[in-house]
Amino acid sequence: MNVIDENGNTIPNQESKRVLAGILAIVLGGLGIHKFILGYTKEGIIMLVGTFILGIITCGIAAWVVAVIGLVEGIIYLTKSDEEFIYTYQTNDRGWF
Repeated sequence: MNVIDENGNTIPNQESKRVLAGILAIVLGGLGIHKFILGYTKEGIIMLVGTFILGIITCGIAAWVVAVIGLVEGIIYLTKSDEEFIYTYQTNDRGWF
Protein backbone atom coordinates (compact mmCIF):
# COMPACT_ATOMS: atom_id res chain seq x y z
CA MET A 1 0.00 0.00 0.00
CA ASN A 2 1.42 3.37 -0.99
CA VAL A 3 1.30 6.21 1.49
CA ILE A 4 0.04 9.65 0.42
CA ASP A 5 1.54 12.72 2.09
CA GLU A 6 -0.31 15.90 3.07
CA ASN A 7 0.22 17.36 -0.44
CA GLY A 8 -1.39 14.37 -2.16
CA ASN A 9 1.90 12.98 -3.46
CA THR A 10 2.32 9.21 -3.46
CA ILE A 11 5.24 8.00 -1.38
CA PRO A 12 6.74 4.61 -2.29
CA ASN A 13 6.53 1.76 0.20
CA GLN A 14 9.08 1.79 3.01
CA GLU A 15 10.00 -0.97 5.39
CA SER A 16 8.57 -0.23 8.81
CA LYS A 17 11.03 0.04 11.68
CA ARG A 18 8.16 0.09 14.17
CA VAL A 19 8.82 -3.13 16.07
CA LEU A 20 12.59 -2.65 16.30
CA ALA A 21 12.29 0.99 17.38
CA GLY A 22 9.48 0.17 19.83
CA ILE A 23 11.35 -2.64 21.57
CA LEU A 24 14.58 -0.64 21.74
CA ALA A 25 12.67 2.35 23.14
CA ILE A 26 11.17 0.20 25.89
CA VAL A 27 14.37 -1.68 26.78
CA LEU A 28 17.03 0.99 26.16
CA GLY A 29 14.90 4.13 26.01
CA GLY A 30 17.21 6.24 28.13
CA LEU A 31 20.03 5.79 25.64
CA GLY A 32 17.98 6.98 22.67
CA ILE A 33 19.01 4.06 20.47
CA HIS A 34 15.52 4.03 18.93
CA LYS A 35 16.04 7.62 17.75
CA PHE A 36 19.23 6.66 15.92
CA ILE A 37 17.44 3.68 14.30
CA LEU A 38 14.79 6.06 12.94
CA GLY A 39 17.43 8.52 11.71
CA TYR A 40 16.86 11.19 14.36
CA THR A 41 20.46 11.86 15.32
CA LYS A 42 19.83 15.18 17.06
CA GLU A 43 17.05 13.73 19.22
CA GLY A 44 19.19 10.67 20.03
CA ILE A 45 22.07 12.87 21.17
CA ILE A 46 19.66 14.92 23.31
CA MET A 47 18.50 11.72 25.01
CA LEU A 48 22.10 10.54 25.55
CA VAL A 49 23.10 13.89 27.07
CA GLY A 50 19.96 13.89 29.21
CA THR A 51 20.77 10.44 30.52
CA PHE A 52 24.48 10.80 31.18
CA ILE A 53 25.39 14.46 31.70
CA LEU A 54 22.14 15.69 33.23
CA GLY A 55 21.76 12.37 35.05
CA ILE A 56 25.05 12.96 36.83
CA ILE A 57 24.18 16.56 37.69
CA THR A 58 20.72 15.66 39.02
CA CYS A 59 21.77 12.44 40.80
CA GLY A 60 19.90 10.27 38.32
CA ILE A 61 16.59 12.12 38.19
CA ALA A 62 17.08 13.28 34.60
CA ALA A 63 18.10 9.75 33.57
CA TRP A 64 14.82 8.40 34.96
CA VAL A 65 12.84 11.09 33.14
CA VAL A 66 14.54 10.28 29.84
CA ALA A 67 13.96 6.55 30.42
CA VAL A 68 10.25 7.18 31.01
CA ILE A 69 10.11 9.23 27.78
CA GLY A 70 11.68 6.27 25.97
CA LEU A 71 9.16 3.88 27.52
CA VAL A 72 6.22 6.05 26.48
CA GLU A 73 7.60 6.40 22.94
CA GLY A 74 8.07 2.63 22.70
CA ILE A 75 4.48 2.02 23.69
CA ILE A 76 3.28 4.62 21.18
CA TYR A 77 5.38 3.05 18.42
CA LEU A 78 4.06 -0.45 19.09
CA THR A 79 0.40 0.61 19.24
CA LYS A 80 0.46 2.27 15.80
CA SER A 81 -0.15 0.38 12.58
CA ASP A 82 2.78 0.02 10.17
CA GLU A 83 1.23 2.50 7.74
CA GLU A 84 0.54 5.07 10.45
CA PHE A 85 4.05 4.62 11.90
CA ILE A 86 5.75 5.04 8.51
CA TYR A 87 3.67 8.11 7.72
CA THR A 88 4.26 9.77 11.10
CA TYR A 89 7.87 8.92 11.94
CA GLN A 90 9.61 7.90 8.72
CA THR A 91 7.88 10.08 6.11
CA ASN A 92 6.99 13.24 8.03
CA ASP A 93 10.08 13.18 10.31
CA ARG A 94 8.24 13.65 13.58
CA GLY A 95 11.06 13.31 16.10
CA TRP A 96 9.18 13.33 19.40
CA PHE A 97 6.08 11.40 20.46
